[in-house]
Parts: sequence; structure tokens; C-alpha cells
Amino acid sequence: MMTSSIVQRVSECFIKPLHPIEDSKQISYLTGWDIAMSSMHYIQKGLLFKKPTTSPNNQQDFIESLLKKLKYSLSHALFHFYPLSGRLVTHKTQHPPSYTIFVDCSNNNPGARFIYATADVTISDILSPVDVPPIVESFFDLNKAINHDGHTMPLLSIQVTELVDGVFIGCSLNHCIGDGTSFWNFFNIWSEIFQSQSCENENDVPISRLPFHYRWFLQGYGPPISLPFKHHEEFISRYESPNFRDRFFHFTPESIVKLKAKANKEFNTTKISSFQALSAHVWRCVTRARGLTNDQKTSCKLAINNRLRLEPPLPQEYFGNTVDVVSAEMTVDELLQNNLGWAAWKVNVAVVNHDDKQVRKMLKEWLESPVVYQLGRHFDPQSITVSSSPRFNMYGNEFGMGKAMAVLSGYANKFDGNVSSYQGYEHGSIDLALTLTPNAMRALELDEQFVNIVV
Repeated sequence: MMTSSIVQRVSECFIKPLHPIEDSKQISYLTGWDIAMSSMHYIQKGLLFKKPTTSPNNQQDFIESLLKKLKYSLSHALFHFYPLSGRLVTHKTQHPPSYTIFVDCSNNNPGARFIYATADVTISDILSPVDVPPIVESFFDLNKAINHDGHTMPLLSIQVTELVDGVFIGCSLNHCIGDGTSFWNFFNIWSEIFQSQSCENENDVPISRLPFHYRWFLQGYGPPISLPFKHHEEFISRYESPNFRDRFFHFTPESIVKLKAKANKEFNTTKISSFQALSAHVWRCVTRARGLTNDQKTSCKLAINNRLRLEPPLPQEYFGNTVDVVSAEMTVDELLQNNLGWAAWKVNVAVVNHDDKQVRKMLKEWLESPVVYQLGRHFDPQSITVSSSPRFNMYGNEFGMGKAMAVLSGYANKFDGNVSSYQGYEHGSIDLALTLTPNAMRALELDEQFVNIVV
């Protein structure tokens, strides 16, 4: 059933901000952190809900009402998150070569795309298989689009897919516009607006946390930032994902507490966090499953939020990218011959050392020699890269259907060794989505140290 099912798009429209955007807000220059994402895919995350139990006639009424409220609340949300309704624009000069990217937030843009689709599948069809079924990729718009495509494609696209017994709300957000923190801040506020208004209420709905839109630039470097390129082909590439396996692993609060205690005891410290211990555990298990030779280099890379690391700190509501990647590196022999605590401490050191001075140093180096991340080149198959965060409020988003059944992601940014972290369904639990080669995934599923920890 899963292989033959096709997601049918029923309707499509564009949603603009509820009110016109002020002239003073119509241009937003991209920072170095934003521009570095130009060749990556859009962020694709979504929530799977169970449909309310009603009669067939009421089912159609429910969907029509849901779509109407989603569109209206999205229009409200876009007024606050107005860059998402815009388009990317580039200004180029030939002599000297210069390439400047900004967001055109003017009211002339069509806005965010909104799609309603149907799929003849059930919640069980999605959640029961061991691996994430391929059809989930069809629950998102803009598959395989890279962020530079935001010059001609919407910067935000929402796809609402009606299943037999459920509804999936998939969000594709241009990664040049925001990082994971920005993504979930937007999703949270959209949900907040949805829950606090009716479609008949034309008045503005107050929101709990206004986004902060004034982008942060290193002193002496912009805005705007001019790249030393003549054409986007000099820094853009298209990545086609090979044949990977993609599946979720669930870690209960109890298993996470045990891992943290084990790591701290082995290194005789109390400073290793739960997430650092979990990341190190996955790193060691995946490295073992890959069967790498002892002298090969391996690393555990973590996407890290710079907002609170800067001095003075940026607000958590800062809308944009503030992400760096920190790394603990060693040989395979060092990683596997030493214990969990030793590896977790190396991860801890990489995180702790990433302070205001290091953030500014890394950004200055980038600005003086810009590098646009390429999926096919900047992520090596001997390492793991841990992104997203279980701290994001994912299950707090409700759209009249109660708590979501699951959080899922699309095609975007999957590579060998990708580890996406999610808030677990039960409080204090963590879900990790791992992307590995089929051989490595099979070996991991047989690794006793790994399977004894997961559910």
C-alpha cells in the first residue's frame, strides 16, 4: 500500500501577512550565518495529528473549518514573521566582483504557499514501519529545493495532508531565513494564534513572544555583506541523497539519566550533560557499526546555538541563523578503546569552549574567506553530525486536534551520519532520527550496547 499510494494535491494558494508591512521593514540583509546556508536544503519538519472521531459528513466540515483557521492564523503569524512572506534578491557587480543577498519583504510578493493534499494512508502506515516510510517526503513541499532557490520560490510553504485517520502539517522553511530555533518559534506562535482566535475575529491576537528581527552583524562587517563571487554557480551545488536508511530511536528519561550518570562516573566529573552523554554514546555505537579502521579519523559534530553565547546575548526570539558547528575529533581507536565518559568529556569540552570569543573568531574567519556549506563535501562519512534540539517545543503545538502523535522530517539535509534530535512524546524523553547506509544501520540494530538503551 505504501509504495503505490500517491499524495494528491487538492488545492494551492498563497497567504500574505494580515496587514501591510511597513516601508522601514521591507529589506532585510542576510548575515554570514544566513548566507552560509545558501546551498543547503530548506528546513522540513512537521506534526502528525489524529483526526477527531466524527461522522463522514462532519469529516468534510472539519477539514474545511481546519483549513480556514490554519490559513487565517498563518496570515496573523506572517504579520509578525514578515520575512517569511518575502523573496530573496541578489545585487551583483562585476568590477570588482560582488554578490549581495537580501530579503525583499515588500507587500508586492505573493506570500507563503499553502497546500491542501490527501493521501490514502493511515497513521499506522506512517508510524508502524521500522524505517520512516518514503511517502513522508511527499508530505512536504519544496523537496530538494536549496535555500538559494528562494529567489524564485516561496521562503515558507505549508502543506496540510489529510490522511484516512489523521492530518499532517508539514512546514518547509528557507534555512537562509532562520535556524531551528527560529523555525520552532514561528511554529509555536502560529499554534498560539490558532488556539486563541476564531476565524470570525478580525482583531489582532496578542502573542506571548514577539520575534526579534534586527539581524546581528559582527562590527565592521556589514550590513550588507558582499561575497567575492560573480555568479551563484560558484558557490551552489545540488545534492542527491544516496540510498540511506532513515529511522527513529526512542530514549526514555530513565535511559538518559543512566547514560549521564555512567559518563560522569567514568570520567569522575558532574559536568557532562544528558545530551552530551547521549551524543557520545551514539557516536561510539555508530562508529563501531561502520567497521572503520583504527587509524581513521572520526568526529562528533554538534550544531550549536550562539544566541546566549554572545556577550551581550541575543534574545531567544532572534529570527535568523546563529548556528555554528563544534566538533570533537579523534581516531577510531581512541574513541573505541576509551570509555563513554572519556568520549562524552571530549564533546563537553568542544561545547564549553565555544564562547563569545570563539564565536566572533569563527565568524570573522568566515567573513574574510566565505564558505557556503555543501552537503556533498562538508559532512564526512566517518563522523556524525547532531542537529536540532530536544529543547524545542514541538509537542506543545496544537491545532484543534490535541497533542501531535509524532514529529517527522522530510527529504531535506539527510546525509550519512546525520542525527536529528527531537523532543520525545513523553516528558523528558528524546527521539533521535539517524540516517546511515543500510549496512551500518543493520550493524547498529545488532549492537547490544545500543539496543539495550533504546526502546
